[in-house]
Amino acid sequence: MRDTLNFSARSFLREHLCCDPNKTKQKWSTLSGVILNVLVIIVTLRHRQLRQPLNYALVNLAVADLGCAMFGGLPTTVTNAMGYFSLGRLGCVLEGFAVAFFGIAGLCSVAVIAIDRYMVVCRPMGTVIFQTRHAVAGVVFSWVWSFVWNTPPLFGWGSYQLEGVMTSCAPDWYSRDTANVSYILCYFMLCFALPFSTIVFSYSRLLWTLRQVETCSLEAEMQVARMVVVMVLAFLLTWLPYASFALAVIFDSNLYINPLIATVPMYLAKSSTVFNPIIYIFMNRQVSERETTGVWTRYHLKNITAAEYSIIMLTKGTIDTPLMVPAQ
Repeated sequence: MRDTLNFSARSFLREHLCCDPNKTKQKWSTLSGVILNVLVIIVTLRHRQLRQPLNYALVNLAVADLGCAMFGGLPTTVTNAMGYFSLGRLGCVLEGFAVAFFGIAGLCSVAVIAIDRYMVVCRPMGTVIFQTRHAVAGVVFSWVWSFVWNTPPLFGWGSYQLEGVMTSCAPDWYSRDTANVSYILCYFMLCFALPFSTIVFSYSRLLWTLRQVETCSLEAEMQVARMVVVMVLAFLLTWLPYASFALAVIFDSNLYINPLIATVPMYLAKSSTVFNPIIYIFMNRQVSERETTGVWTRYHLKNITAAEYSIIMLTKGTIDTPLMVPAQ
């Protein structure tokens, strides 16, 4: 059992950090995360046509990832260089809360993006038409949900403790206290399993809707399938190891994990600040004219403008889609 951690165990930490191959990766991951997400925000602010409701969740994701990189990645880079966590108990709590708060807000934003796409693609003419208020509600929800589930450790339900090689803080996965275990289980179900289920459902429905479009080519269908696979795999790559590690420690109190190995899931989760802007923004490609004739008018939003269509294509992610722009 590890309910408390010794903040002054410098010799132990330096012994492990001296050979930690993740230190350099953490530094470059943090720097890349800051630069990429700042670029996303700047580009969106500079181009009016990008400031559309369907992009709110994308910008929100960039803000959350930027916060995670600055308040989580930068302190960890400094403490890694020093060889021990130098910010004290209060610093540990604040850093742990900030990383979890921005991280879960970003995770919720990914789920909100999936829901946005589901509404626009699968239910364009339904009773609920995607509007500005829905986009704003999704953004607000991601922050409120993250705040609700990351503040309990500040008041005794769970806690923030050092993790891995003890140069960064996170929710306490190690304590066997009943209250802490109940918090971690709720945290896992509502902050990981729920967003993941939402993403899988939304993109599965998107693929199903695509198959109903008779004029959709096999190539276009495969492109969308690849998009879904990339997004789901990116989610699993960055978050599943961390969630699995937490559950393994909770369910097996005698489990020993080498501190260097324990840092890998943490760095993967934080690397989402780099993957997200690449996957959701910079890998986007324009739809060629050859692939964009007729189907949209026949099946979807006949009153959509060319500018709004461009935004929809942007929010669809990394590849072209078979949805077509109407004649103007």
